Amino acid sequence: MRRRRTARLALLLIALLCLIGPSLAPYNPLDDVGESLAPPSRDHPFGTDLIGRDVLSRVLHGGRRTLGTAALAILIAIVPGLLVGLSVGYVGGAADRAALILIDAVSAVPSLLIALCVVALLGGGPTQIAVAVGIAGIPVYTRLARGAARGLRGALYIEAARAAGAGRLYILWRCILPNAAPTLISGGTVLLAWSLLNAATLYFLGFGGDPALPEWGAMLAEARSVLRAAPHVALAPGAALMGTLASVIAAGDAPTNPC
Repeated sequence: MRRRRTARLALLLIALLCLIGPSLAPYNPLDDVGESLAPPSRDHPFGTDLIGRDVLSRVLHGGRRTLGTAALAILIAIVPGLLVGLSVGYVGGAADRAALILIDAVSAVPSLLIALCVVALLGGGPTQIAVAVGIAGIPVYTRLARGAARGLRGALYIEAARAAGAGRLYILWRCILPNAAPTLISGGTVLLAWSLLNAATLYFLGFGGDPALPEWGAMLAEARSVLRAAPHVALAPGAALMGTLASVIAAGDAPTNPC
């Protein structure tokens, strides 16, 4: 419990820092403000990159872009996944079997490959990356929501609600959804971590649009060419990304206790 609270506090601080980070940055992330590949110093705590831009300022600005893309992606994945998964899981029958076949067919393709195909069709940019990652995550969350609904539809309180004349929509949103919430939230945090990683991967591969704009994955891509000479250029965005991923996963590591 203490670990989860610490992780949630850390995640809240990271989100707050990404939100207000641009106002805290000491320099413009696009400006040449120092020597090329300068090591960490008092003026540049994380050093400078190949062009002489302040790495700290770029990390602070890039966090908003990285987390914003992942947040949009998780929204795109969760809304249809929740609606479809809960509905077919509760109703069952032919609709459930058809949905399961479709989910299995899509899940046979690596999700990152699906995201790559979508972003290749839509073009580069933060919104396109969010849509691509979100679409690739829909089958994952649909399966999770379906499993949660199937596990609860035979519960005694569901049978009592049916006997009292409650309709399907009432049972779904007033009986099943609240009791499936721990499972759905825990799975959603894992999906958020997956979205962060895959969004950063697509930025790393160059699908983020303007390469000069700061973003953690794109910064790691830029740092590859100078990794041996100046490892500090990759250390800051890499640590920021891994710390955020670890906080997200630990924050969602909660037991599922449906009533």
